[in-house]
Amino acid sequence: QVPLAESGEGLVQPGGSLRLSCTPSAMISTAYTMGWYRQVPGKEREFVARITTSGSIQYTDSVKGRFTISLDYTKSTVYLQMNRLKPEDTAVYYCNIDMGVRTGWGQGTQVTVSS
Repeated sequence: QVPLAESGEGLVQPGGSLRLSCTPSAMISTAYTMGWYRQVPGKEREFVARITTSGSIQYTDSVKGRFTISLDYTKSTVYLQMNRLKPEDTAVYYCNIDMGVRTGWGQGTQVTVSS
């Protein structure tokens, strides 16, 4: 398991923006996929977005056009810029890294969208 440190937790009004960041706390390989998932109480954790070191990016349909995932390779830090937030985006967001033989999850960061 690779420990990941997340930041960016917050409360924001509908239509607002928030940026999450995530950095591994251990040595990692040069090729990996980092992504974001989210979970609300009583539901399964769901995929939000992922990015590979080769530049491939994927989003779940509900966040396309509103969320942007990016990777600072020099810092091994992944960002999730969330714009035009909606109440249904409220969840605990988890960062993930996948290097094939090693994976890891962040501790989770709460995002609340409410007026």
